[in-house]
Amino acid sequence: MQTRYLYLLRYILPVTDVLMLNLVYFLSYFVTNSLGRFVSYELLQHYVVVCNLIWLFNALLFGLYTEYGARRVERIYRGTWRCVLVHFVLFSLYLLFLRDNEFSRTFLLVFYGMLAIAFVINRFLGTVIQLLLVKKFHVTKKIAVMGNNPTGKRIAAYLEKQRNVNFYGFIVDHPGVYSAENKVAADIAVAEMELAAADGVEDLYVSIAPEKMAAIHDLVHEADKYLLRLKFIPDIAGTLAAPYTINYMGGEFPIITLRNEPLEIMGNRFKKRAFDVVFSLLVIVFLLSWLFPLIAILIKLQSKGPVLFKQLRSGRNDEAFWCYKFRSMKVNLSSDLKQASKEDDRITPIGRFLRKTSIDELPQFFNVLYGSMSVVGPRPHMLSHTEEYKAIISQFMVRHFMKPGITGWAQVNGFRGETKEDGAMEKRVEHDIYYLENWTGMLDVKIVFMTVINMIRGEDNAY
Repeated sequence: MQTRYLYLLRYILPVTDVLMLNLVYFLSYFVTNSLGRFVSYELLQHYVVVCNLIWLFNALLFGLYTEYGARRVERIYRGTWRCVLVHFVLFSLYLLFLRDNEFSRTFLLVFYGMLAIAFVINRFLGTVIQLLLVKKFHVTKKIAVMGNNPTGKRIAAYLEKQRNVNFYGFIVDHPGVYSAENKVAADIAVAEMELAAADGVEDLYVSIAPEKMAAIHDLVHEADKYLLRLKFIPDIAGTLAAPYTINYMGGEFPIITLRNEPLEIMGNRFKKRAFDVVFSLLVIVFLLSWLFPLIAILIKLQSKGPVLFKQLRSGRNDEAFWCYKFRSMKVNLSSDLKQASKEDDRITPIGRFLRKTSIDELPQFFNVLYGSMSVVGPRPHMLSHTEEYKAIISQFMVRHFMKPGITGWAQVNGFRGETKEDGAMEKRVEHDIYYLENWTGMLDVKIVFMTVINMIRGEDNAY
């Protein structure tokens, strides 16, 4: 809901912030000197440029001045304090490592203390001005809704929460308003549209069933008379389960997507892949480089066979790949058919420890580095189990829309290991689909931390 206030805020906010940042910087220089702590003039001359560049970098990093970031006061506050905190870290490191001998740490304390106070005052005044503009000067856009149906009600609920929108209310909805054939209903609708326009309504959001779209010409004609801009929203809530998204291909063809998949956005996939590569390299270099030979010796001492166990498993788009683990069982012919169970006599003593602590999964970081797996994602299943479960669980294959992971949302919530209880696999699939539809970088980090905690604590289902 773009308004002049929101548009101008995107440009006023960075200008006032940069001016305030520089004013506080120069004041801090003189205040520090007045406290008897000498600060070289080079700090005033040259380092102020670095101070500004770091602030602009942080603002870009946290999207402080984007339309999305400036849309809500809460986002502005959150973005501001993130920028200040990261600025403190980066600028302090810069000054501490590149300073001359006459630099005083007192300057940092004075500068960031004054900067924090200045931002509190700045944001408080900004909030007050916003409230005055909304309540006293009515800079919001007045909007009405036509369509007393599930979608119309959802639109109304959304509009009522927007600070830059003045929600007028509902305009009568009746089958006759879309055609002059029902003159009584049409006259009522026209009268209400005229009243709404006279009261300052500019936009009319019409929630309409798809089959009625062919009969909107009279409605459009009447709305044009009263300078009402019509925005049609198809009411498909009764047909399709929410949430669904509508995008445009080539800016022309509307595409309805029934499932939200953040990792279908190329930028998100790039971030996740970058995290996978960096994290797997760190594990391989700093952990597996010395742990691998130790575990290999212990495995060899306890049973004959290879150190690594490899098995074909179902990956992204149901493509099979070789999944690697430390061998935790004696070599047997049923490893590709039978899940490990409690007190399984195939598991070696060292294998039991490896499985209990999930150390047996560490070689899968090579799968991550290669690209067949991710650090976080649905756990990959044996090919035979994929065939079995997809026949009895309706949404089982949905989890294969993304790469399998070493750990996942289902695993950290207790759904790992053998699935002999009724509904255990359904719950695992439910958690995997939740992860697919709600992925964020921070969710990955959360899952990694929860996995480490579970490894240290031990899990009942890890056998």
